[in-house]
Amino acid sequence: MNRRDLINASGPDLNRDRGGGRIAAPEETGAASTVERSAVATGARGRVWLTGQRPPRSQRAGRYVPGSVAHPAKMLPAIAAHAIATYSQPGDLVLDPMCGIGTTMVEAIRAGRRAVGVEYEPRWAHLAAANLALAAADGHTTPANVVRGDARQLAHLLPDELRSQVGLIVTSPPYGPSTHGHVTHDPSNKIVKINHRYGSILDRGNLANIGHHRLLVGFTRILTAATEFLQPGGHVVITVRPWREHAELIDLPAQITTCGEAAGLIPVQRCVALLGRITEHGHLVAQGSFFQRDFITKQRRAGLPLHLIAHEDVIVLAKPATTAAAAASAVPPAAARPPQASLPHLAAGGTDERTAA
Repeated sequence: MNRRDLINASGPDLNRDRGGGRIAAPEETGAASTVERSAVATGARGRVWLTGQRPPRSQRAGRYVPGSVAHPAKMLPAIAAHAIATYSQPGDLVLDPMCGIGTTMVEAIRAGRRAVGVEYEPRWAHLAAANLALAAADGHTTPANVVRGDARQLAHLLPDELRSQVGLIVTSPPYGPSTHGHVTHDPSNKIVKINHRYGSILDRGNLANIGHHRLLVGFTRILTAATEFLQPGGHVVITVRPWREHAELIDLPAQITTCGEAAGLIPVQRCVALLGRITEHGHLVAQGSFFQRDFITKQRRAGLPLHLIAHEDVIVLAKPATTAAAAASAVPPAAARPPQASLPHLAAGGTDERTAA
């Protein structure tokens, strides 16, 4: 396969909207100047988030330690930043119960929010702490910490004082074997994957290593536990993309929405966060990994008209509030929120090693 084959794998249909027209360019939405000024700034066109205007590596440059790129399923900083700006206010506490390298927390404290995250794998928990320390060195010192443990045991990992104190939850489920990682080659020059595992594939405690059904059950359990820490009317933002199994597209976003409802949350919105950029002419330029493009090219040669996945679904849910209006509000009024609790055990850039009771 040559470079031209990989470029063509995006297909003409992915360079424009599905209706054959074009998507409004950033300058037409008033977002262009913001996108150019910041590595993670985003705009929005209704429920379409312009989160792919800059490549992922550029979004993380200078804001995350170099080792962060090894995580196989990092959330785009622009997606976390846009969710935080839209569904929380400065000073709010933001939680990510499956925080990975800490993208949600980093973008939260850089936006003047407090943050706490939980991560199962020690490697990613230490990278999250390093990224928080880097943000603190840049002057963003609002309290933040990552707790290492199994998020299914969230009630035993977070202090009781934080119950009903979290203003926003931003997270993403693991994708298991569907992650692509990076490209390298072995001594025989055969292309191989690296950095495509969350941790040891033998560790059945990691949700990424269990079957699809058990993953959904585990994620429902995490959302149920996390909801106890969420303020009434507070929001949960889950980024998730469809994925393919044996070339069949799995509608994981719809399944995750069902998990949220089972946890007692109310669906509010379903948005689209673009993984590609919008050109000055309003066309969508899709981006994909080597393995994504290789797979799509092979499937097209076999007669299947597949396309690159060009977005992540953003599922927005809310915890029931005393009034329906509060639950449906994009950003609950600050006056309606309970007083902020102090954050025991939390300090800028810290790591808290715990085991569930």
